[in-house]
Amino acid sequence: VQLQASGGGLVQAGGSLRLSCTTSGLTFSRYSMAWFRQAPGKEREFVAAIRWNRNTFYEDSVEGRFTISRDNAKNTLYLQMDSLRPEDTAVYFCAAGRFVGLLENVYEYWGQGTQVTVSS
Repeated sequence: VQLQASGGGLVQAGGSLRLSCTTSGLTFSRYSMAWFRQAPGKEREFVAAIRWNRNTFYEDSVEGRFTISRDNAKNTLYLQMDSLRPEDTAVYFCAAGRFVGLLENVYEYWGQGTQVTVSS
């Protein structure tokens, strides 16, 4: 199983980025998918998740600004990030699991992370 996150970069506050997570080796449509992030000096934290049935869940600080989605035909997960803030700066990781939850240990497979930097 492989998860490959991409789409990170440097953006000014108020800008947008779209992250992608391509997967292989798993039946993507049957898995719940999630994004986590880790800022420098902090623990990795939950950002958003989407169930196999497309129900979505968001961390409070990103609700209304970020949108998680999936394309089962392409085995790909997305995170559209709008109205970015400097505090969104982190390495963003995608994860796959049979269940959805806020904790890392719910997810079985992880991508390598992509850096998002938001300048003020």
